[in-house]
Amino acid sequence: MCGICGEISFDGAADPSAIRAMMRELHPRGPDAGGIHGQGGVLFGHCRLKIIDLSEAGQQPMVDPELGLAIVFNGCIYNYPALREALTAIGYRFFSTSDTEVVLKAYHAWGRDCVTRFLGMFAFAVHERDSGRVVLARDRLGIKPLYYSEARKRFRFASSLPALLAAGDVDTAIDPRALHHYMSWHAGVPAPLTILKGVRKLHPATILTIEPNGERREETYWRLTIGPRDADRGMSEADWRDAVLDSLGTAVERRQIADVPTGVLLSGGLDSSIIVALLAKKGQTGLKTFSVGFDAVNGVEGDEFKYSDIIAREFETDHTKLVVDGARTLDALPLAIHAMAEPQMSHDAVAFLLLSQEVSKHVKVIQSGQGADEVFGGYHWYPKLMGSTDPVGDYAKAYFDRDHTEMKQALAPDFVNGDDSRDYIAAFFAASNSRSAIDKTLELDQRIMLVDDPVKRVDNMTMACGLEARVPFLDHELVELAARIPAELKVKGEGKHILKEAARTVVPAEVIDRKKGYFPVPALKHIRGPFLDYVRDVLDEPAARHRGLFNRAYVDHLLADPDGTLTPKGNSKLWQVALLEAWLQSHGI
Repeated sequence: MCGICGEISFDGAADPSAIRAMMRELHPRGPDAGGIHGQGGVLFGHCRLKIIDLSEAGQQPMVDPELGLAIVFNGCIYNYPALREALTAIGYRFFSTSDTEVVLKAYHAWGRDCVTRFLGMFAFAVHERDSGRVVLARDRLGIKPLYYSEARKRFRFASSLPALLAAGDVDTAIDPRALHHYMSWHAGVPAPLTILKGVRKLHPATILTIEPNGERREETYWRLTIGPRDADRGMSEADWRDAVLDSLGTAVERRQIADVPTGVLLSGGLDSSIIVALLAKKGQTGLKTFSVGFDAVNGVEGDEFKYSDIIAREFETDHTKLVVDGARTLDALPLAIHAMAEPQMSHDAVAFLLLSQEVSKHVKVIQSGQGADEVFGGYHWYPKLMGSTDPVGDYAKAYFDRDHTEMKQALAPDFVNGDDSRDYIAAFFAASNSRSAIDKTLELDQRIMLVDDPVKRVDNMTMACGLEARVPFLDHELVELAARIPAELKVKGEGKHILKEAARTVVPAEVIDRKKGYFPVPALKHIRGPFLDYVRDVLDEPAARHRGLFNRAYVDHLLADPDGTLTPKGNSKLWQVALLEAWLQSHGI
C-alpha cells in the first residue's frame, strides 16, 4: 500500500518539483521509503509502505531495463505467488519477491489484459520506455484511488486529490454538477467528477492509455450485471448460503498474505464478526482485533463494545478497545478533514482515523467489513425498491439527502442548474443491463455509492496513519457470486438474509440477530456545545462567506436547529454543509 504520482509532459521534460510536492502530500500513505524515476517527458514518484518484500529490492518506482518498463503501484495482488509461478514457467526472471514486480512482468507478458488476472486492489501506472506510452489502471471495485489533472500540455496523476493541489496549476473552481451530487448523495460524487473542476478521477475497472502525443484511450475491462442467471435456477437457499460461506472464506484467507503483522477492525457488527470467525475457523490464533467507542449524545449510544466483546471472547482474539471522549474527537477533526481525498460527510471518518492511529501501533495491515451492505442488500431502502414501478423516484426518495426543491434553497443560484443527481440516476438505470429495479439499485450502489463513500473513507483514514486496509467483501469473485443471488433472498427479513444464514454456522446468534448498527460518532450527528462552535466558526470564516456556495438564510436555519434538520437517513445536514467548507479551507481553496 503506497502513494503514487506522476507527470507526463507532452512538450519537454516533466517537472521534478511537482513530483516532490505531490510526494510530500502523499508521505503518510507511504512513510517507509520513497523514490523518483523519469525518462524524457515522463516522471514517476512513489511513497512506500512496506507490506510485501520488505527489502530494498521492492523499492519503487520499479524499473526493469531488460523489459524496458517502469512502474508505480499502489495496492496488493493477493494471487501474486501463483502469477509469479506462471510467469517463471514462461521464462521470466525475478529480482525481488514483491507483488509489484509481478504486476510489471505480467504487463509485459499479457499487455493491458493482465488486469483481468489480478485478484486484489490496485492502482498503477506503467511507462513503456521504447514507445513512450503510459498505461494507468484501477481495480474492479475502485478500492484504490487514482486522481488526475490536465493543463498546458501535461497530465498529472496521484493517489489523492490534495497531492495534485500541492503540485499547483489546478483549476479549483467548484464543479456545480459535483456539488449537486455531494448535497444529494451523502457526499458521493460519481467518477470522473470531483468537487473541483480541475481534478478528475479514473473510473473503477478502467484502463487509461496515454500516447506520447497526448492521445488517450479509456477501456472498461470488467462490468457487473446484477440479477439471477438461468444456470442458477436449481440453486436452493441452502446452496446459496454454502456458496457464500465458501467464497467469503477464500476472500478472507487471501487477504492475510503479508510480510508484516495483520489484524481486523472489529465493530461488533455481523460483517466484521464473520471475518474474525472465518479466520479462526481456518486456524488463525491470537488474532489482533480492534474496536472504538465514543461518548453517547442525546440518547445515541457511541459504542457497540458488548457485541465486539462477545466475538473477542468467543474466538480468543488479542483485543484492543479504544474509548474516545468528546474533546479528543473535536481535536482530531481537522486532521481527519485534511486527510480526506475528497470531502466526505460521514461522521465515522474521524472514528476510523482515531482507530487507525491506535491500530497502526500494533499492525500494518487490517481487514475491514466495508461493502457487505451494498453487496448483500443490507440497507433499509432496498426492500422499498422490490417491484418498484418508479425506481428513479423511489430511490431518490429513500436515499437523497435533500430533494431538488431544497437544493435550490440551499445553494447559491450560480451553483444550481438542473436536477443533476436525479438525471444521473435516470441515465444509469436506463443504461444498466440489470433487469429489476432492486437489481439496478444494487448495481448503482456498488458502482457509485460504495466506491465514493465507505471504501474511500476507509482508504483515506487508514492510509493517513500508514495502515493498509483490506476489504474481503469486495473480492470480485465474491461480488460476482452475490450478484447472482435472487434479490428476494438478499433483502428478506431486515436485509442481508443470505449472509446472515451463512454466518449462523460460525458466529454467535446474539450478534447476528441484533438490531443493525452503524459506526457511531453521536457528537457529529447531534451537533451541540463545542462541536456547534466549531461548525459555526467554519461557516462564519471570511473564506466561506466570500465563496458563497450556500444561501446564508439556509445556513442560519441549520445552525438554529441542528437536530431538527437531519437527512432522511438521519444524518446532519449542518455537518454536510460545514464539512465541505472545512475541507475547502483546509486545502487553501
